Amino acid sequence: MRALVVDHGEAGPVRFADVDEPVPSSDEALVEIRHIGLNFGELNYVHQWPAGAVHGHDAAGVVVRAASDGSGPPEGTRVAVGMAPHAWAERVAVSPASLGTVPEGVDLADAAALGIAGVTPFRVLRKRSLLARNVLITGASGGVGHFAVQLAALAGARVTALVGSPDRAAGLRELGADKVLTDLAETGVRFDLVLDTVGGPLVAQAWSFLAEGGTIHLVGYSSGQDTTFPSGTLFGFGEPRSIATYGDMTPTSGELTDLLGLMAAGRLSAPVGLRGDWQNVDDAVQALFARKVHGKIVLDVA
Repeated sequence: MRALVVDHGEAGPVRFADVDEPVPSSDEALVEIRHIGLNFGELNYVHQWPAGAVHGHDAAGVVVRAASDGSGPPEGTRVAVGMAPHAWAERVAVSPASLGTVPEGVDLADAAALGIAGVTPFRVLRKRSLLARNVLITGASGGVGHFAVQLAALAGARVTALVGSPDRAAGLRELGADKVLTDLAETGVRFDLVLDTVGGPLVAQAWSFLAEGGTIHLVGYSSGQDTTFPSGTLFGFGEPRSIATYGDMTPTSGELTDLLGLMAAGRLSAPVGLRGDWQNVDDAVQALFARKVHGKIVLDVA
């Protein structure tokens, strides 16, 4: 079968290859993949995976063979694959712990946009009550950012979306952002929670706008830059402020089910900014790296 594998050469970060058919264990389902969801991190930091390995973590498809131990969804079930290894192939052996059943009315392609981009903000934003709280989403025009804006608004937060340029602000107010900024200095509030996907100097700037008792959650570092805090910045009186890292790789089935339920109810939309054929993955990767895509890239598996 065909799959997208890690390529450490100049032509990378991924290439097509013929690989062996997966052999599911007794507690794994065999899923025929219909769509894959690309993420910036797994492509930009491809050196963290071995060359030749089937790449990717997020996809959607149909169960063609249920787990033989009786766990998980039955044959014929439409499923989202979230944060599972080796997902970018024609067929994948997946633990039910990484699957969410896709309800009627939800497009499989939209379900493929979940996974890392949906589960990450869902896990961060539910850590505290956000009702009438000020929440800042940085890198709001990306896949994680689009989901984060919607989820924070659903939780009752006053949402500020920060983007890199005016042309990347489109649609964020419609998703629930109360303010859309291109410069954090323009804000007149202090934030109870910051969900940061950018890293670099922006983290130090966001710290200066963090309210007492507030937290910055670091979920990405798309800038690739270091963060430096000026002397004395990390000292302060009042309720402690904090910076929290994120690296939760626990099973995603529960969160996928909740997110898909919100989609089915019309309360959450998939931020698919580019839809195409996986044969054109090189063009899609270039568009992603060039910041030409607002939201997620979803590719159809031929």
